[in-house]
Amino acid sequence: MGEISVGRQHLDRLLADSASTYGAPYQRAFTELAEARRGRPVAEILPLLRRAADEALLGFTEADLREQAQAISTGEPYVLRVTVA
Repeated sequence: MGEISVGRQHLDRLLADSASTYGAPYQRAFTELAEARRGRPVAEILPLLRRAADEALLGFTEADLREQAQAISTGEPYVLRVTVA
């Protein structure tokens, strides 16, 4: 399970929101990667997740991104605890 803290005004960076003008919500990128990359090696998924996190300006740790990539690879659920500041 990962954890991240996001400012209230930046939730649209993390969560898909059709009303938002922000172009790269991480939730959408994660979902697309999970659908397209299930069963692929973690090493292939990790840079794609890192790029999505960077584009969304989210500060995931390397360990969090690796856990997410592992979940995508194996098809297991990934739980992310979000603290809104």
